Amino acid sequence: MRGFVFLVVVLFGFLLNLDHAFELRKGQKTERISGSAGDVLEDDPVGRLKVFVYELPSKYNKKILQKDPRCLNHMFAAEIYMHRFLLSSPVRTLNPEEADWFYTPVYTTCDLTPNGLPLPFKSPRMMRSAIQLISSNWPYWNRTEGADHFFIVPHDFGACFHYQEEKAIERGILPLLQRATLVQTFGQRNHVCLKEGSITVPPYAPPQKMQSHLIPPSIPRSIFVYFRGLFYDVGNDPEGGYYARGARAAVWENFKDNPLFDISTEHPTTYYEDMQRAVFCLCPLGWAPWSPRLVEAVIFGCIPVIIADDIVLPFADAIPWEDIGVYVDEKDVPNLDTILTSIPTDVILRKQRLLANPSMKQAMLFPHPAQPGDAFHQILNGLARKLPHDKSVYLRKGEKVLNWTAGPVADLKPW
Repeated sequence: MRGFVFLVVVLFGFLLNLDHAFELRKGQKTERISGSAGDVLEDDPVGRLKVFVYELPSKYNKKILQKDPRCLNHMFAAEIYMHRFLLSSPVRTLNPEEADWFYTPVYTTCDLTPNGLPLPFKSPRMMRSAIQLISSNWPYWNRTEGADHFFIVPHDFGACFHYQEEKAIERGILPLLQRATLVQTFGQRNHVCLKEGSITVPPYAPPQKMQSHLIPPSIPRSIFVYFRGLFYDVGNDPEGGYYARGARAAVWENFKDNPLFDISTEHPTTYYEDMQRAVFCLCPLGWAPWSPRLVEAVIFGCIPVIIADDIVLPFADAIPWEDIGVYVDEKDVPNLDTILTSIPTDVILRKQRLLANPSMKQAMLFPHPAQPGDAFHQILNGLARKLPHDKSVYLRKGEKVLNWTAGPVADLKPW
């Protein structure tokens, strides 16, 4: 009986929150992001850097995409759209002698299984082959061994090229990329797969698809906590506990029968609409710390509940994640209900006002055509802020730093 009374009290508080939120959404008020975050989001990288795009044989990019067009819509598609964006961007230069940065367009995550999952096992050979090509045909790689080059490596653990953390750590970052700047979705502090100076970006979410699922802002948020996805990855982790470091399993075991939690493995056709009806959206780690739910939550104004210890979030210098989200340590997942129901109404409303800021949503997307302040421009801003290159990155004639024969034997095979 006492449990029932507690539930009634919680639900009453939740409905009260929704009433306030409803009034907010009717007026469509937003809150300006104060401080450097707002300035960075509005920054324009054009004129502050020049990028030379290597022209590679189509087997490294276009032919791979022709073989499987599904790559255009999966969560690693940023590597494709960044290439397309740069080809027509005003930061592109056709004169490599004036370039600040060099970009090698390699689609390393476009080898998909029948059910659409990317296989990264050929990626190291493919990347090595591309680097051998540019170092043989142009002089620019050899001047710095890639220190003024950047690569898009959007797979689960970036340039470690494996989807299981243990194997990714064992592999380490591809040795030839040790001096380059990596643009990657993976970000976790003090991790061998995150190189200092990397630019952490959001995973790709199809902008047009998300736009087509928008619902009227006057519809109240009647779901308290929402999540759709795997709790156990039986196929890859049959014993359980390794996938998501057990955090997703803990969500299910503790809250599958909690009426405040709308959680399931089923992925309904109303998924995007449901997120817009929710106050909190769980964003737990999976095999890697990040997931597309982070982007979806921001776009649909659902407060992201970030469950991934030591995660490095996309464009952390441009988006005030602490102000718009809720961080929950993996060990504290069993207390999620207490944590979320104890957040004051005024704090929830402020997070929702910040999430309503259009510039923040824009920074999380790769729209085509590109738009000011979008993820493309945030990447360019990140590159511009790393200029000028320190003189120490330029090698003396004949000097070598990288070991071309390092890495697993299978990586050394021709691609």
